[in-house]
Amino acid sequence: MDFHQLCTLDFFAQVSDHYGYGGDFEEVVKREFRRSKGVTYLDHAATTLYPESAVQNYCQDISTNLYGNPHSHSLSSKLTHDTMERVRYRILQHFNTDPEEYSVIFTSGSTAALKLVAESFPWSPGSVFSYLTDNHTSVVGIRGLTSGLGVTTLPIAPEDIENTFENTTGKGDSSCQTSHLFCYPAQSNFSGKKYALSYVRGIQARSLYPASGYNGKWFVLLDAASYVSSSPLNLKQYKADFIPISFYKLFGFPTGLGALLVHRDVAAMLKKRYFGGGTANAYLSGEDYYVPVKSTSDRFEDGTISFLDIVALNHSFDALYKLTGGMQSVQEHTFGLARYTYIVLSSLRHSNGQPLAQIYVHGQFDSPSTQGPILNFSLLNAQGEIIGYSQVDRMASLYNIHVRTGCFCNTGACQAFLGISNQQMKRNLKAGHVCGDDVDLVLGQPTGSVRVSFGYMSTFPDCQNFLRFVVECFVEGPVTVDQERIDSLTNATPLRDTSLQPITCQNGEVQEAEETERAEERRFGQTQSKNHREEGCTLTNIYIYPIKSCGAFEVQQWPLGSQGLLFDRGWMVVNVNRVCLSQKREARLCLIKPKIHLSSNKLELQATGMESISVPLETKAQSTVCQSRVCGDRVETLDCGEAVAEWLSDFLGQKCRLIRLSPDFTRDAKKKKQQEPSQGEASSSPLSLVNEAQYLMINRGSVELIHQLIHNREELNADEQLVLDVENVIRRFRANLLVSGAQAFQEDNWSQLIIADTGFAVSGQCGRCHMVGIDQETGDKTKEPLMSLSAYRNKGKVTFGVYLMHRLPKDSNVTTVLRVGSRVLPQSQHS
Repeated sequence: MDFHQLCTLDFFAQVSDHYGYGGDFEEVVKREFRRSKGVTYLDHAATTLYPESAVQNYCQDISTNLYGNPHSHSLSSKLTHDTMERVRYRILQHFNTDPEEYSVIFTSGSTAALKLVAESFPWSPGSVFSYLTDNHTSVVGIRGLTSGLGVTTLPIAPEDIENTFENTTGKGDSSCQTSHLFCYPAQSNFSGKKYALSYVRGIQARSLYPASGYNGKWFVLLDAASYVSSSPLNLKQYKADFIPISFYKLFGFPTGLGALLVHRDVAAMLKKRYFGGGTANAYLSGEDYYVPVKSTSDRFEDGTISFLDIVALNHSFDALYKLTGGMQSVQEHTFGLARYTYIVLSSLRHSNGQPLAQIYVHGQFDSPSTQGPILNFSLLNAQGEIIGYSQVDRMASLYNIHVRTGCFCNTGACQAFLGISNQQMKRNLKAGHVCGDDVDLVLGQPTGSVRVSFGYMSTFPDCQNFLRFVVECFVEGPVTVDQERIDSLTNATPLRDTSLQPITCQNGEVQEAEETERAEERRFGQTQSKNHREEGCTLTNIYIYPIKSCGAFEVQQWPLGSQGLLFDRGWMVVNVNRVCLSQKREARLCLIKPKIHLSSNKLELQATGMESISVPLETKAQSTVCQSRVCGDRVETLDCGEAVAEWLSDFLGQKCRLIRLSPDFTRDAKKKKQQEPSQGEASSSPLSLVNEAQYLMINRGSVELIHQLIHNREELNADEQLVLDVENVIRRFRANLLVSGAQAFQEDNWSQLIIADTGFAVSGQCGRCHMVGIDQETGDKTKEPLMSLSAYRNKGKVTFGVYLMHRLPKDSNVTTVLRVGSRVLPQSQHS
């Protein structure tokens, strides 16, 4: 069986008994999720997508009904109160229980629900807070509230609780009234493993470790946030004491709304200290006197809760059941997609037989009762080395595939699967890696992984697109399939005849040609190293980008300011919410060509089909001051007026404005490990609206190498009809300075350089994303040059070019000017 056969719906049917929900499922997806057209969304464990009908019906509801504050007594308030009570009942009905057993406390999400339990649980000296290490950060964080209370914190590895499950003899004194809390996830948000819901009874009956070893009463917090997004939960059968959930994981809309389900038998034990509006039957402002309301929900819902979002839940429930029929169908559908993807991905091999992926999973995706629709993995190169997750994420963007990378707020599972020790975690932090960043490898070891997850509207083409992506981007040589593994996972069921057409996947000939291409890449790189001489570097081009993310303005000579090239990235375009627009969101920005006219003191904007417009370089004193952000930094900016705002809005087809950095505001570069300035040089590094550093420099030799690799790939994939010349590639990398005369990628080893008489420190390499795929002359998007660059940089971060910070003399009254043709004198880190 080859990759083509694996990519058919017929093979999918061999490994899954359920797909869709009857009727024309694909048409339903096209109608309800039109905004995702062209996108392969595989991040449902983070948040699923909402159907358009749910939002439309909600908007119709709140447009025709008057909903008042539920704490009042008017008719509009009564409508709100009654609707909210109806939603509470629907929530309990969805989990197969009723108000006689559980109360629904609305919160801002599952994290807030967890915090509520932690703050109100009756901790006492001798209490135990125990949790599985495969828990979300928000569960582990409960220990921060138990610190100093004499509470024992007891983390449990998943295999420990499972190894002792057969022990059904409770130990200790059952009459002891000390309260203990055990927390575990119904489904791991890291691996998708489903933990036995029977643990609930085992802990409560003290027949399961750790409860069996401690006196007192044990209560169970079942973190169901990940589980309920794709699986039915029966609270009649598994009566956990506390169940936190987030509705955006289940419905996609509304966001910022969750709930804590509390069993009636334990509600009274929760000790609430704070009281807010709506939670008191009576209190005195001058005396410590307070009588809480009797209702559990009212007692814990401080102030006016988000009642319009709760109204929205009605329509989300309606849409979910109308489209799917219920959670049992959702579970079967999503598990089928995940199981199919697991089987194919785990069977793919490089041409030398090495597996393409290391998958982090318990078991073999045997049953939806033990495995959720989450697939966590690392991709491997042909030498068996892990490819950093940032590189995978970056390449996925080229294919419009949305995944999640990192540790997913589950450090315990991440450490266990990736083999990261506590000491390594601390060393990674010292090396600069923090949660949520793109530092994916430290000393060659992974800091996280890649996760794909499926939702109720996921389709078989989503699986196809993902599998085609990993084969095209990461398989070295002709892709092969481990037939023995396929047989072991599918019980060797023969492939049925089918008239269905497979997806367009690369065949063996193309893959074999790719291997030839890679060999050519290596030969070409070696030739470059031999033919280029290190001496004789020259500054050949200078580019200014007056407006962030807009077109380049090329000059032959240009003065330097305190922040870099004078007026470089001095302006930026923002949307109606004052959020910076970039080519990642609006590719047409590259078609706006700004020019600086120093003689007339104007910035001119030009674009095809538009009359040019100018704004003054010097901002008027009465300009509107506004706050914005650039790469997480707060910046103070000035608005450039209505005329240019209308010009930009007309061209881009959306409301936007032009703002510029205020001359009275100083933005310093983030502190990094970089060369210390020499005596007599400026130690501060002020920035304009650039992302990282004052300058970006690229080497023509490196461009030519990448161009050759693209050319090789074009010859092998003629169907792509992509023709890029060297100048086109240069423009895509959007550098300030282009130098010639150096070996390909020799700049990676430079620590500083001198251009004419001006010194520059190298402050790092520029990490590249899919933005380099935008043709700067047309705005069209292509997969090159990132595809070839990523293949060449097959380890670690995909970088191209280096950042520079200039070293201007202090208190100098002489204007420094850079000129094309100036000699460039680099200094290597090892010289």
